Amino acid sequence: MSNEKNYSPINGYVMILVVLGLIIGGIALLRIYLGIFLIVLAVLSLGGFVLVNPNGSRVLLLFGKYVGTIKKNGFFWVNPFFTKKKISLRASNFDSERLKVNDKLGNPVMISTILVWRVTNTYKAAFDVDDYQNFVRVQTDAAVRKLASMYPYDNFADEGLDEDITLRSSVNEVSEALETEVQERLAMAGIEVLEARIGYLAYAQEIANAMLKRQQATAIVAARHKIVEGAVSMVEMALHELSKKELVDLDEERKAAMVSNLMVVLCSDKDASPIVNAGTLNH
Repeated sequence: MSNEKNYSPINGYVMILVVLGLIIGGIALLRIYLGIFLIVLAVLSLGGFVLVNPNGSRVLLLFGKYVGTIKKNGFFWVNPFFTKKKISLRASNFDSERLKVNDKLGNPVMISTILVWRVTNTYKAAFDVDDYQNFVRVQTDAAVRKLASMYPYDNFADEGLDEDITLRSSVNEVSEALETEVQERLAMAGIEVLEARIGYLAYAQEIANAMLKRQQATAIVAARHKIVEGAVSMVEMALHELSKKELVDLDEERKAAMVSNLMVVLCSDKDASPIVNAGTLNH
C-alpha cells in the first residue's frame, strides 16, 4: 500500500471529561481492584491526546502497521498505543548550495537553485523514503547538475551553435525544465514542487575573467557590424543623392576617394578632424 488514508480521531475535549470521570471513579473505588483498574486506565488514556496545528499532520502506526493520517487541525484523542509521527504540510523553502558543474560546452559554472515544496502524500513521505527532507536536498542537487549539462551558459556564434535556450538568457524556460525534472524525482516521496528557479549562476572563478573578455569582444564585434552596415547605407545614399541632383560630377576615382573618406569618418571611434582644402579637388 502506498496511498494515505484519513483517520477520524475522537474529540479531545470529550475524552478529557471521560478521563476525569475515570480518575474520580477510581478514587471513589480505590479500596477495591476496580478503582485501581480505573486509575491505571485513566493514566494510559493520557497518552492518546494529540494536538494537530494548522497545515500539520500526524501519521499513526499501531505496532508497525499504518493506520491513517490526521490532517484536520485541533485537539484529538486516539488509541494511546498508536505511534504518532509528525509531518508538516506547510510550504518549505530550500536554497541549495552553489555547485560547480559543467554546462553543455564543458565550461565550469557555479549554479544554485531555490525550491519551494510541500508534502502532499504523508504515507510516501514517511515510509517510501528514509528521510524525505534530506531526499529533497539530494535530488534537487542531482536535478541541477543534469539541467546544467543540457544547456550552454551562453550562445556564442564562434562555437557553431544555434541554441535557443541558454542558462543565462532563457530564465523562464530553464526554470520550467528544472521544475519538471525536480518534480519527477520527488514524486516518489509524495512531494509537490510549487516553484523551482535558478538562484545563482556564474562562470567558475578560474574562467570568469576569460569569459568576460570573450563576451566584451563579442559585443564589440556586433556593434562594429551594425556601424559598418549603417555607414555603407549612408555612403550609398550620399552618392545617390549627389548623382540625382547633379550637384557634382564625380568620376570613379573621386567616388572611391569619397567613399573611403566617409567610411573613415563614420566608422571611426573618435571624432574626425576636418581639413579644409583651399585648392582644387585634385590637390
